[in-house]
Amino acid sequence: MELRRIRAEDYAAAGDVCVAAYEPFLTGAEDDYRERLHDVATRDAQAEVWVAVDGARVVGNVTYCPPGSRWREIGRDDEGEFRMLAVHPVAQGTGAGTALARLCEERAREDGATGMALSSLATMAAAHRVYARLGYSREPGRDWSPLPGVDLLAFSKTF
Repeated sequence: MELRRIRAEDYAAAGDVCVAAYEPFLTGAEDDYRERLHDVATRDAQAEVWVAVDGARVVGNVTYCPPGSRWREIGRDDEGEFRMLAVHPVAQGTGAGTALARLCEERAREDGATGMALSSLATMAAAHRVYARLGYSREPGRDWSPLPGVDLLAFSKTF
């Protein structure tokens, strides 16, 4: 598996991966979120999208939100933040998600961050286990809801 910055020719495949990974968790309250998940080109222009590639196939991707990025939601000034970590359902359990999260941590360190923050849907238990294995802790005081019925849990880690 190779980790690299996304290329324009990967945008559609990465968007498909995001939608496939998130589909089981979308309840209707966030129907327009599918479009945001699929719009990888915009995220890459305004943040950094990284992909996990197996052969020629994109199996996962993540949006790293550098300082000043409009995609940051809960990251403090001394923290990195990543969003929309997604691994295609057929590739889940291969380590792609863990590798992408670690890559974001490396990027945050390069940017001078001393920690990392992220939000996750309350229903994404498998992702929460990955974050726990990576040393993230729940931060209930930073939980938030961007829309009624969409509850996001906050996680953070100090480097």
